[in-house]
Amino acid sequence: MASSASTKLTVKLLIDSKREKVLFAEASKEVVDFLFNLLRLPLSAVIRLLNKYGMVGSLGNLYLSVENLNDTYMQPDIHKDVLLKPRAPVSSQQFSALLPANGDDSANHNVEASFYTCPHHRGHNVTCDNKTACPQCRTAMNKKVTYVGKKVEDVFPNDSGFVKEVVTYMVMDDLVIQPMSTISSISPLNKFNVKEVGALQEKTVELGMTQGVNLLKASLQSKAVLTRVFLKNNAAI
Repeated sequence: MASSASTKLTVKLLIDSKREKVLFAEASKEVVDFLFNLLRLPLSAVIRLLNKYGMVGSLGNLYLSVENLNDTYMQPDIHKDVLLKPRAPVSSQQFSALLPANGDDSANHNVEASFYTCPHHRGHNVTCDNKTACPQCRTAMNKKVTYVGKKVEDVFPNDSGFVKEVVTYMVMDDLVIQPMSTISSISPLNKFNVKEVGALQEKTVELGMTQGVNLLKASLQSKAVLTRVFLKNNAAI
């Protein structure tokens, strides 16, 4: 369950102590919602989150190249924030709080978007940036228009997350997720040829902000994600 005070979840691990490996985790709906929500993060947002914790590979350099590039070289109607600070889809506060605030994005999400059109070609094109040039006449599209209808978050409500709450879910070490059953919980024992039941240990761990970032990073680097994040000897990522 999540604690509203600390924004932490708990996960129960089944560990093969001989191999020092997590076989699988028993996870609640909230944990699965958090893991599924990682798929919605824009790539730039992932890089920004992981830069503080040591980004591997070359994507970090690509990000820095855009960041360091003088605005002179950008198209006049393009702002670098389109690449550097894309807006992630609105997420349930319960599991989005397991990742650090993505720069000043949290402030941006609280601001209601404004829409603009060209004062000379109204209705042809709409933008959120009043400095965008009209494709027809290159005039700044600074004529504010009124948005009607439901807000996006009302049309696509996500307070309930992604999966149903009626079952417990099994999360494998490589993040394969399925509803938990007696048969599904036996399969990993056969898969990893576990013969000594006495070597199996249960361990309940917390999933908070540190573990949330580590899960994101490990998911990009390893197929033994839970082992890497939660076992003491593999905690350093």
